[in-house]
Amino acid sequence: MTSKLLVRPGEPDPNGRVLQITPESAGWTYVGFEVFKLAPGQSLQPDTRGRELCIVLLSGIASVGSFGVLGERRSPFDGKPYAVYLPPGAETSLVAQTEVEVAICSAPATGRFPPRVIRPSDMSEETRGSGTNTRYVRNILPETREAERLLVVEVLTPGGHWSSYPPHKHDSSGEGETQLEETYYHRLANTAGFAFQRVYTDDRSLDESMAVEDGDVVLVPRGYHPVGAPHGIDLYYLNTMAGPERRWQFRNAPGYSEI
Repeated sequence: MTSKLLVRPGEPDPNGRVLQITPESAGWTYVGFEVFKLAPGQSLQPDTRGRELCIVLLSGIASVGSFGVLGERRSPFDGKPYAVYLPPGAETSLVAQTEVEVAICSAPATGRFPPRVIRPSDMSEETRGSGTNTRYVRNILPETREAERLLVVEVLTPGGHWSSYPPHKHDSSGEGETQLEETYYHRLANTAGFAFQRVYTDDRSLDESMAVEDGDVVLVPRGYHPVGAPHGIDLYYLNTMAGPERRWQFRNAPGYSEI
């Protein structure tokens, strides 16, 4: 039986959409997430009604409204991406120049900040963990950059390593953490492989362990959510987070404070 937290991609609809997660479908309040796969010449008009967007060019090259031609990487494993921030009510169109995979991360907003392009040179990178807990982070839309609710980050985890580890959570306000909903969009360098993700709470009222394949999304409404990449299977994931407070503060699971 497939977990309700695991969302698998479908065939492209007429607009090229292969994944769509809304607050209604996820059963939460803030985060929306979509993935489109576009053929050369195919266009997309993102919907910004009442929501801010972070459009991430996962692969390929596209013309994006007044921002011009953006994109340079062949896959999510190939360097930092280009992205575009749009406030509610902003209009733009994206036209694929090559085959394009694009993610649209969204959250409710009022329109406090102007549209802008986010270039690879704008994004900080960091290494987290050590040993088989090492992973590499690209900060696309961190809390130090202008947005109302969205936090967006990419993570590359080498095969044989753990990520989002030690297990941590950010599902309540106070006691050193903030309340943030989160999606994990998984891509695998070896598309025939798989990875694992567990989502669980202290009282185990939520406890799901999932084998994730290339293109899957895992919903994290609450609880701890570590990820494991098997030997030889390099893992990429794109995180979208949003909540009542735009700040990423988390608490590790009991027993992991020294790891």
